[in-house]
Amino acid sequence: MGSGQSSSKKASYQLHQEALNKDEVSLEDFQILRAIGKGSFGKVCIVQKKTTGKMYAMKYMSKTQCFKKDAFRYVLKEIEILSTLDHPFIVNLWFTFQDDEDMFMVVDLLLGGDLRYHIQHSGVFNESRVSFYVCEVALALDYLQSKNIIHRDIKPDNILLDDEGHAHVTDFNVATVLKEGRLATTISGTKPYIAPEVFQCGLGKNQGYSYAADWWSLGVCGFEMLRGKLPYEIHSGTPEEEVLQMVESTCLRFPREISKGMAELLKRLLHADPKQRISSLEQMKQHPFLTTIDFTSLYNKKLTPSFIPSKHHLNCDPTFELEEMIIESKPLHKKKKRLSKRNCGKEGTTGSGSGEVRKEMTPLQLRLESIKKDFIVYNREKELKKQAKADDDEYR
Repeated sequence: MGSGQSSSKKASYQLHQEALNKDEVSLEDFQILRAIGKGSFGKVCIVQKKTTGKMYAMKYMSKTQCFKKDAFRYVLKEIEILSTLDHPFIVNLWFTFQDDEDMFMVVDLLLGGDLRYHIQHSGVFNESRVSFYVCEVALALDYLQSKNIIHRDIKPDNILLDDEGHAHVTDFNVATVLKEGRLATTISGTKPYIAPEVFQCGLGKNQGYSYAADWWSLGVCGFEMLRGKLPYEIHSGTPEEEVLQMVESTCLRFPREISKGMAELLKRLLHADPKQRISSLEQMKQHPFLTTIDFTSLYNKKLTPSFIPSKHHLNCDPTFELEEMIIESKPLHKKKKRLSKRNCGKEGTTGSGSGEVRKEMTPLQLRLESIKKDFIVYNREKELKKQAKADDDEYR
């Protein structure tokens, strides 16, 4: 019995080492467990890596839909950015790979649900909980700024909780990297969370915007968590001029039960002038309301969150899995059989000596070939192995 267990462990270890030596993983390396979310052209499911048993979230995006929505450049930019990041309050990237139909991004699995889900189910959060999330996201924004990155879509939907209740920033679809001394100039993000200077840029009223735009978005999130509503009645269809007029003319008011310190913190984050706004971790630390927070302990996750997500159910909409199993025309769990049939149909049709007439590729086929060529393959396991070996060599 002991000998059998030893052989099993040895085989598992060999499989793991073989996986680490591969430059690229594939869908075959993962066990698909269940669907947990979806976006405009992609879906998210829970997977388990067969060689390690580790659980991840896997986002898969249709190449055809990316082509139709001209979204491949955003996928590529997100991979480029995430492959350079490693932070306790950011959803970190582990692997990327592709097949004929889809592109895959495998990231940290966070089962606590996003803040949008919890706002909808809880209504409002108390001040302690709001300040905790605001400070954890502030640590993430400070790190991104050190990497010259503006996220540009900070909102409750893009802040996920882990099973202990810590906040993590996700979705870098519209993030951008600023060159030193340069400003961002395109309008990106979700309108109710976009800073006024971004709209001013779009209207030609300034030359651009910088990192302070993310801190405004954080202020909107804080206000929404605390009050259960947005600070300004801005919707996707609200004209930009009207947005600016609303921000300039509206005085933010807080009910008596909200402490003066909390209210002042949010007002500073929501200052219309980015130069007067809190837009750095140092400024956050200096605010009277936050002077009691040990940011070093917070960074190391030594401070216990006041809210711990339920472990008895998934903190997301359960209809995602039903849609994948019942409605989805190309479910992920049947992909292997589907692609195998397609490849069998292609065998023996090289067109050389068979009398086959080769057709010109359609624009879609040409674009899909381009996507296949330009896609970035990433393997954090392999990168960590290289780093460990380099550190070991240096130590010796």
